[in-house]
Formats: sequence, C-alpha cells, structure tokens
Amino acid sequence: MLNIDALKFDEKGLIPAIVVDAVSKKVLTLAYMNRESLKITMEKNLTCFYSRSRNELWLKGETSGNYQHVVSITADCDGDALVVMVEKDGPACHTGADSCFNDTVYENEALKEFSLEGLVSLIEGRKREKTEGSYTTYLFEKGIDKILKKVGEECTEVIIAAKADDKKETIYEIADLAYHTLVLMIQMGISLEDIHKELASRHVIDKKVKQEKMT
Repeated sequence: MLNIDALKFDEKGLIPAIVVDAVSKKVLTLAYMNRESLKITMEKNLTCFYSRSRNELWLKGETSGNYQHVVSITADCDGDALVVMVEKDGPACHTGADSCFNDTVYENEALKEFSLEGLVSLIEGRKREKTEGSYTTYLFEKGIDKILKKVGEECTEVIIAAKADDKKETIYEIADLAYHTLVLMIQMGISLEDIHKELASRHVIDKKVKQEKMT
C-alpha cells in the first residue's frame, strides 16, 4: 500500500484525480486533490476535491446528493496522478450528464469497442426516437406483453440449445436472451447499475453463507 507521502503533488500542492465508474468503467471526470482532500476522501470513502477556481475543498455530492463512494485509489508509476474508482449516486457532471466526457473528438469505427453500456444507449435511442423499421422500436411500440413474450421464448431457446449440448447455438440464444432482457430493463426503467448493485449484494450474502458453513 503506497503512502500518501510518496505521492508527488505539484507546485500548488495538487495532484490530478481521474474518477472512473467502477461499474461501467467509464471516465466520469478529471478533478484535483490536495493532501487534505485526499485524506478526507480516504476517511469518508467519498470523493473530496480541491476547487482551483474557488480555492477551497468540496465534497462531491454535498449539495447535489450525487455522492461518489470510493472503491479504490491507484497512483500511476510516477506517483503524480491518481485513478479513483467509484460507485456513484447520480450524475458526475455539473450539467446533469452522467460523465463530463461526452463530446467525441475522434472515433475509429473499425476499432470501436463493443460494450453493454453502448448497447443500452442504442436501445434507449430506439425507444426515444422511434426509428422506422427498427425491430427494437417495434418491441417498444408493442409494449410490455410483447417484450415479455420474447424474453420467455428466448429462455426456452436457451434451454433447448443447452439440453442438446450445442455450445455454439447456446451462445447464440443467450445473446438473444440478453438483448431482449435489456429491452425489458429499459422498458421498466432498470439500469445496468441496478443489476450490478443487486448482484454485488448477493455476493456479500453468498460470502457470509460460505463463512457460516465453515465455522
């Protein structure tokens, strides 16, 4: 564990802190900390920064309620920059956006990485914009009963493929089930973060159960 004294603060006593969503791995913001704000962050397990414009400490979420719960803090190889992994209670940006980094400057389409977050954004767009000819839009227009029917059908297809011990077909059907489940989630206003938190809570419970069995 690296000691704070080993970190390299600049001539103004600051160190840049890149805040990253522990769930989505998305960069949320770039802020600055001094020794005091870093100590507060570690003591409270909530991000606390130093405002260069106001020349004062500010606890993220103190006024907005959008607290950032610290998962880990990692220094780079030179000790002059930090990555702060957090679980957030709300938008990270003062504009109300999920992240401060939203304006794409350049993107290589050939190397664009797939992500569940990206797929969710696409599905949300189909619901919001009602794109003509889109199967996803069609599902939203038909409503919850149609979506539930498709989820049920895909569950059955997964079972059939797995029972036949057909790995390739099972992968294909699980992907179909995952997609339709995401459509259902968006229809009901359920986020990936909601599912992550639920699974995380079960992990803790499972760990406790294992410990109890061992004692």
